[in-house]
Amino acid sequence: MKQSLNKIFYAVGLAEAISFIVLLGIAMPLKYMAGMPKAVSIVGMAHGVLFVGYLAVAYLCKETFHWSMRTFVLACVASVVPFGPFWFHKHLQSKA
Repeated sequence: MKQSLNKIFYAVGLAEAISFIVLLGIAMPLKYMAGMPKAVSIVGMAHGVLFVGYLAVAYLCKETFHWSMRTFVLACVASVVPFGPFWFHKHLQSKA
């Protein structure tokens, strides 16, 4: 159970981080420089769902792995910073 939750957290974190980078690096420039607002609608919705999923799985990990409140807050902060989930997973690996 714990191993599969860890894999799920990594996968959701990876997808959330990539969707955020695509939103900021591709969809937003398409909207404002090419007049294509639909890109932000599509990528933004996907990123929003992944963001909520990341926070939900982070909470499950907090409960399952008995993370400190500091670790959980770091996971939450990492979710709103580009490349943050990548850093957070490296941080978790260094603690293990």
